[in-house]
Amino acid sequence: MRDEASSFPADAEQWRSWSVPARALTIAGSDSGGSAGIQGDLKTFQELGVFGMSVVTAVTAQNSLGAQLVEPVSPRLVAAQLESVLADLGADAAKTGMIPTPDAAEAIAGALSRFGVHRLVVDPVRLSKDGYALAGRGAFEATARFLFPLAELATPNVPEAAALLGVRETDLASVGARVEAARSLLAWGARHVLLKGGHAADDACADILVGAADGGAEPLLLRGQRLPGASARGTGCAFASAACAAMARGLDVPAACRAAKAFVAAALAASVRLGAGTPSLKHAAWREDRLWSEASIGDGK
Repeated sequence: MRDEASSFPADAEQWRSWSVPARALTIAGSDSGGSAGIQGDLKTFQELGVFGMSVVTAVTAQNSLGAQLVEPVSPRLVAAQLESVLADLGADAAKTGMIPTPDAAEAIAGALSRFGVHRLVVDPVRLSKDGYALAGRGAFEATARFLFPLAELATPNVPEAAALLGVRETDLASVGARVEAARSLLAWGARHVLLKGGHAADDACADILVGAADGGAEPLLLRGQRLPGASARGTGCAFASAACAAMARGLDVPAACRAAKAFVAAALAASVRLGAGTPSLKHAAWREDRLWSEASIGDGK
């Protein structure tokens, strides 16, 4: 098993060196609290130097305390947004997040196939950070059924993987069990599966990457340091959108996952408490640290 610590594959200057921005599309729900969903994805795209576009699948009322209400956007409007963006602007890569209905999942799959969007990251969102059901069982399974076969990368967490495989989360407690789960998830059709380890009970925060074409080769194990007491809204969205941005730039899947792991680690370490509940990721953390250091501004005093 390859065991790697994550490091960002390019510094800020290298990310800014491309004169024509790559195009990345997020297809997800709106998060009024600004940490996750469309808002979090677009922040991530901006930080990583890609031109961000969006298709809104649902409007939610959310804040640091959790989600209070979800209103799905009609499949017709979802399809119209996709047609509008892809027919004119195109996309070098796309990612999906919250998909609230089976019909929306089918409409998204049809549009992505029709326009030939091949670099697709599918984050099969089911619950918000506080456990609010953002997608029902039917929509969740439809996301896997329609979109995993189109995906270059699927990024489920442990609860989502357990739900797709019909097992208990406790059955995935060990790294070995999660490796086998990731391999089993390839049967849904994605070319790569990265099973995120943030929900696991161990301290390694090990994300496990397997590929359908690997022929049973050892998986790539991306370890991170679990920060004591650290928790923030939007980590899963940030990982998928960072991987999408990296793939839009032409990075392969392992390199994109390394980049995403490092990006989320920096944003999580700098998370900020803005309300009475769960802190929010600081998406600009890695860039701000560099810029403030270079300018010798320090704390501004």
